[in-house]
Amino acid sequence: MKRVVITGMGIWSCIGQDLQTVTESLRMGRSGIGVRPERRALGYHSLLTGIVPRPDLKPLLNRRLRNTLSEEAEYACMAVREALMNAYLDEDYRMQNEIGVVFGNDTSNQSVVDSYVTAKEAGDTFILGSGMAFQALTGNVAMNMANIFHLRGANFTTASACASGAQAIALAAMLIQTGQQDIVVAGGAQETNDKSMIAFDGVNTLSKRNDDPQHASRPFCKQRDGLVPGGGAAALVLEEYEHAVARGAHIVAEIAGYGFSQNLTPLGQPSAEGEYEAMVRALRNAGLNPQDIDYVNAHATSTMAGDMAEAEALTRLFGRKPFVSSTKSMTGHECWMAGASETVYSVLMMQHDFIALNINIAELDDAAKDLSIVREPLEAKINIALSNSFGFGGTNFTLVFKKPNV
Repeated sequence: MKRVVITGMGIWSCIGQDLQTVTESLRMGRSGIGVRPERRALGYHSLLTGIVPRPDLKPLLNRRLRNTLSEEAEYACMAVREALMNAYLDEDYRMQNEIGVVFGNDTSNQSVVDSYVTAKEAGDTFILGSGMAFQALTGNVAMNMANIFHLRGANFTTASACASGAQAIALAAMLIQTGQQDIVVAGGAQETNDKSMIAFDGVNTLSKRNDDPQHASRPFCKQRDGLVPGGGAAALVLEEYEHAVARGAHIVAEIAGYGFSQNLTPLGQPSAEGEYEAMVRALRNAGLNPQDIDYVNAHATSTMAGDMAEAEALTRLFGRKPFVSSTKSMTGHECWMAGASETVYSVLMMQHDFIALNINIAELDDAAKDLSIVREPLEAKINIALSNSFGFGGTNFTLVFKKPNV
């Protein structure tokens, strides 16, 4: 199988809208969580969310191109733009060479609701236009990224809730490993509007610490009371190793392996057994042993059952050896983009020799007592890292990546 490396990255999140700012936020333990008071009128009990600025795309894209973008596609546009620049893949190169795109995006709630409301108020569907039809599609992100950046290779959308971004990276890696593509842009995107998380608030999964937003997301903390939703977009340029070397690309990391599983528990109920199996398969796929892992970016979303299940699976597989933290303590749960953004976060730590701390742990949960949870800023070299993404609905995905030439 061909080797797959990362030659570019881009990020648009609540803790920064470029790689440098995000690196600083991770190192400092800076939260991007805030409140949206207007959600109370919609019946929300939790007003918390990652505060992600909408990009101004007018200087970059004409009206025709902007018209088909959903909110999450706007974020993705900025992340992909940075990733392509980071990989030195300019427009001339993209026009002359085939590049694929695979993006994780499970829903486009705002666009669907807006289409319905607009048509209902006007009493005429013809008022919507083609832009709204494109915006409402789950594949909206991938198709727009292909159109805007001239990516004429494979085009796929992965949609498995919180595992979507990780699945996108794994599918892109498969396309390269099997020789079907030399370069693929992979990533994940998540909307943050008031429509995006209303159903999750309705099933009581969100934190209600509305008066203390920056301390609301508490993975592995005994006093956690639910997740905080986040969003934005993350993108990575994946490339076949020999191809990257031949064009003189800067290799920032290598995709070493991936693993997956499906829980047999009722939908919405996490499974330590399923999560354990995904990690075991990822290590097997990478040809590695548990003791080879230096750092685990845990899925840990700050829900009671979810954190306990993952802590059980991590303890069973690793014990004390790797450092563990959940960057969701700073970003909240970035949902469909999480697998991609947490890959970016982990690779940034790998590049800059530090491990982001797990903020907001007042008292460590008993289930995590045998793990090396990072609770203070830590300077450390990461040669091999593992990242977990466990989707609502029982789809588990694990990625393993390593420093170049390790």
